[in-house]
Amino acid sequence: METTSTRNDLAFLKALGLNEYNAGASTGTQWLDHGTELIESYSPVDGQLIGSVYAATKENYETIIATAEESFRVWRTWPAPKRGEVVRQIGDALRTYKEPLGKLVSYEMGKSLQEGYGEVQEMIDICDFAVGLSRQLHGLTMHSERPKHRMYEQYHPLGLVGVISAFNFPVAVWSWNTALAWVCGDVCLWKPSEKTPLCAIACQNIISEVFRQNDVPEGVSGLIIAGREAGEWMSNDGRIPLVSATGSTRMGKAVGAAIGARLGRALLELGGNNAIIITPNADLDMSIIGAVFGAVGTAGQRCTSTRRLIIHDSVYEEVKNRLVKAYGQLRIGDPLDQHNHVGPLIDKDAVKSYLHALEQVTAQGGTFAVEGGVVEGEKYASGCYVKPAIAEVENHFEIVQHETFAPILYLIKYHKFEEAIAYQNGVVQGLSSAIMTTNLREAERFLSAEGSDCGIANVNIGTSGAEIGGAFGGEKETGGGRESGSDAWKVYMRRQTNTINYSNTLPLAQGIKFDL
Repeated sequence: METTSTRNDLAFLKALGLNEYNAGASTGTQWLDHGTELIESYSPVDGQLIGSVYAATKENYETIIATAEESFRVWRTWPAPKRGEVVRQIGDALRTYKEPLGKLVSYEMGKSLQEGYGEVQEMIDICDFAVGLSRQLHGLTMHSERPKHRMYEQYHPLGLVGVISAFNFPVAVWSWNTALAWVCGDVCLWKPSEKTPLCAIACQNIISEVFRQNDVPEGVSGLIIAGREAGEWMSNDGRIPLVSATGSTRMGKAVGAAIGARLGRALLELGGNNAIIITPNADLDMSIIGAVFGAVGTAGQRCTSTRRLIIHDSVYEEVKNRLVKAYGQLRIGDPLDQHNHVGPLIDKDAVKSYLHALEQVTAQGGTFAVEGGVVEGEKYASGCYVKPAIAEVENHFEIVQHETFAPILYLIKYHKFEEAIAYQNGVVQGLSSAIMTTNLREAERFLSAEGSDCGIANVNIGTSGAEIGGAFGGEKETGGGRESGSDAWKVYMRRQTNTINYSNTLPLAQGIKFDL
């Protein structure tokens, strides 16, 4: 296995301002005093300790909230294009730090180096999107039924936006939320996954210099690194009108219930059980590429990873055989070595979940076209490397209905098109979906109201990945949230309807008379 020079000296850590021990609470440019509890970050790549973070305390949390509330009073008065200029400079700073930050993402999370770079590029792209958006935060004008009246609606910033992010995209999802929230005039508090805390600290270091140069009020970008209790503080805190949470459906139900109890807003991006339908009219070369990358990319740890292949019975055996051949060519190993296709799972708990799923496949009546298992050997000493597996199953199996965050691909056979749609929609999650076909009618039926019930529906591309220009999110137990592009910015603002009377009388709506 090739070892990069950066592995020997971890130069990218130094470039990002990371130390052996790091504070876990910040109000933007200032790091706060901390307690003694440590959160240690071990790389799933080689099992080595990368660095430690002093966990934030409840006192830290209260300081960050108070500072954020004060900064919001100032930040919301900055013209949106001026806020956009700050975000533009953040995008430029990310371009400067793309290489070291991408390497850190790869090393701390375990995804391939190209995916690490790609995640930072997503951050750059959303900054570019947000800069343009800062000059387009539009409302509407409406005709009033009363003479000499004008009606319109406008959007104002909500206030403090809480962001709870997951380990699998340790920096991109945060940027999707904050770039939009900042140009909208909101301030943010980020609670990253405790499995990837150094990525969050690196981002805070990068943006803090931009904030200093632009005299951004302290508190516009808060960071709190702690365990699940920090997420509970945020979910139950009425001072945070919106909490955007990314993670498992189980986590999302708890967060959503807490926020709903105080009538706050929740933007939830939760589990996915994504399927590709392969019809008799599919280009099988394209289909195999889309299925393999969707299933094994990021070691199956994307919310949009391909979990199920719903294959027409006329091409089922050919697709299966080609998949088996393709899986035989996969190289598993150090994700910083760009010759490898599959890196590690995030930790040994994820490996246990993967192994349990394999056991359940057999117990519930499935068989394996490609066997799974843990990869052994000195090069895989972290114990987090597993073999991508392919199982032949029925859609109704309980394990198939469940999202396993690992590279397990389920093959399901269908005969009629309606049957394929029913299988596609026959899970509780509703994030991403795809169909492989050269038949226009099949494609249009898949995209119609009677087709895919997911928030994302693709034709002739896989389920994995999304461009920032479109709104990202899903239905059912995926949570219903939308982030990133399109008009997702509206969730970070409050809508206000305004009526102006420029007459010298006061007519009432619906012709009501109220004479004194």
